[in-house]
Amino acid sequence: MPGEKDLKALLKTMSPKLNEGEYVFCTTTTLDGIDPNEIIGLFKEDEGWTVIVNKDLADKLSLSYSYIAAWITLTIHSSLEAVGLTAAFATALGNKGISCNVVAAFYHDHIFVAKKDAEKAIEALTNLSKGVM
Repeated sequence: MPGEKDLKALLKTMSPKLNEGEYVFCTTTTLDGIDPNEIIGLFKEDEGWTVIVNKDLADKLSLSYSYIAAWITLTIHSSLEAVGLTAAFATALGNKGISCNVVAAFYHDHIFVAKKDAEKAIEALTNLSKGVM
């Protein structure tokens, strides 16, 4: 089932959802000891694996991190070929002084913002969806 490509439709119906919890980005050279079912995101880089996990799990496994994030899911099924969505929400968040780290998955876009900025980010994304800048 293909995702939505039309930017206007994406923005109007993106419905940001704040997921409960605190999330961290960690780096490791091995995935040994990390239950794959507990990994939120995973990416292989030349320097090692970047894993996105719940903060409690990182603490339990003694994985180091420097950034505690909130996880926001845009609940619209966006196409991986959609043009402009990331730029639109990154601009809306940037205009409010909120940095974001984006993961585009098959069905949805996921945005990680500093935990302290979670509510302000939801407000900015909701306003973007309503056409309010």
